Amino acid sequence: MAIKKILIVDDSKTELMFMTDLLGKNGFSVKTAENAEDAFRRLAEEKPDLILMDVVMPGQNGFQLTRAITRDPLYADVPIIMCTSKNQETDRVWGMRQGAKDYITKPVDAEDLMAKIKALG
Repeated sequence: MAIKKILIVDDSKTELMFMTDLLGKNGFSVKTAENAEDAFRRLAEEKPDLILMDVVMPGQNGFQLTRAITRDPLYADVPIIMCTSKNQETDRVWGMRQGAKDYITKPVDAEDLMAKIKALG
């Protein structure tokens, strides 16, 4: 399945702008959400082909949100890439255990991100 629509979940406006710009320039259609509530609203509006998930957010964190999405039969098939400043191996392992397909640390390397998206597509 080719990845065309991406949902970015991040509470940082700077990160959202950077990622939206980067992905838009690479031909992706991008939607954004700043928290778990927002994310579920966006999911209900239009199911994305991929979710880029921050970890540190107010309310439900990215680990909890990833678990909730991957356990929901409606969205279980949507791959999630954790995209976070948490760079410990334990964080990566925990993220993958919650259902993430990949893990990338911030600051995001554009080429690395594109390669990971391509690998899933």
